[in-house]
Amino acid sequence: MNNDLQKYWLPIVIGALWSLTWKGFALWRAAKNHDKAWFVALLVINTLGVLEMFYLFVFSKRKPTAKQEN
Repeated sequence: MNNDLQKYWLPIVIGALWSLTWKGFALWRAAKNHDKAWFVALLVINTLGVLEMFYLFVFSKRKPTAKQEN
């Protein structure tokens, strides 16, 4: 078991950093957009960045504010 950890430590670290980066950006945007349901889902569900990317690029379109509508 210890040999496997030594053998695969780099892919594990890269995967963790990849996931943490996307999760951070998605959580930040969900909080900024007041998307509470998305924030909780993104916080709880681990998908190696897939769900986070979908949220960032598909579902988090900015809603127009009162200033932008005029």
